[in-house]
Amino acid sequence: MEYTMHLREHPFYMIKSGKKDIEIRLYDDKRKKIQKGDTIEFSNVETGQTIKTEVVDLHVCKDFASLYNSFDKTRLGYLENEEASPDDMQKYYSLEEINQFGVVGIEIKLI
Repeated sequence: MEYTMHLREHPFYMIKSGKKDIEIRLYDDKRKKIQKGDTIEFSNVETGQTIKTEVVDLHVCKDFASLYNSFDKTRLGYLENEEASPDDMQKYYSLEEINQFGVVGIEIKLI
């Protein structure tokens, strides 16, 4: 199956450069359909550029703190000199949504 996801410029280029290999999202009904071997096309919302990736694994957790504790921050898209905080994800998802659905780290590789 093939899916499309939209990203801002920084995470898009982190994936494109091979530095970010885990995309973190809410584990809602849309994400529960994703399986290993599926294809995800990421599009840069600023430039329209796209890249294709293959899903290597899915890491389901109850919250972003658990997910952040499981991986090096660079794999999640942070630079070495940046502080990684699970609270950053509250810009995109409410605590109610996180508690209702849980979260997923979609491990990917460039195709």
